[in-house]
Amino acid sequence: MLVKCYDQQGKVVSQTRLPSEVFGVKLNPDLVHQVALSQMANRRRVIAHTKDRSEVRGGGRKPWRQKGTGRARAGSIRSPIWRGGGVTFGPTKKKVFKKKINKKMRRRALLQVLSFKAQNNFLIILDKMQLAEPKTKLMAKIMGNLPCKEGSRLIALPGMDKNIIRAARNLPKTEFIQAKDLNVLDLLSFKYLVMPKESIKVIKDNFVK
Repeated sequence: MLVKCYDQQGKVVSQTRLPSEVFGVKLNPDLVHQVALSQMANRRRVIAHTKDRSEVRGGGRKPWRQKGTGRARAGSIRSPIWRGGGVTFGPTKKKVFKKKINKKMRRRALLQVLSFKAQNNFLIILDKMQLAEPKTKLMAKIMGNLPCKEGSRLIALPGMDKNIIRAARNLPKTEFIQAKDLNVLDLLSFKYLVMPKESIKVIKDNFVK
């Protein structure tokens, strides 16, 4: 597959051939959905937590003797039926939401999403991406020159570039990631994938076995 290759001024300077083993994979929506769900579950932070009767403070002494008072027997003031007592069947941090997905499935789903981006013109290739200084204004100008100026975009870098990272982190609807760390959920969260040509080789080396 041949795609347009842009410079930082937004001009088409050449065409780049994309490897078919990365950008020519048929989409399987069920697989992509399964992998995306597992990633969301694995990123989930368990915050809701209620204390059961063993965690609530107090209640170590029997409130009154077992017999002879005329009241119902009680062993602790922190019983779930008492005000201020523990919670029965409430949400706890012990619940595990993680889902396991095989590495082959994750890779296959990632290649399918990359192929979908390329086939539907949501992939933008640059001949190079570099900044002399980490200025957000310069990065905003580059993004404004490209076809992705109207939508959200994920910038896939071949390696760590402090100037680009510092310039892009304040742009709205823009995130950056290293090409070797690409994943299905991040790709689905952004409309466009923007990357320099060097990232294609990094993706192929890391995700095609």
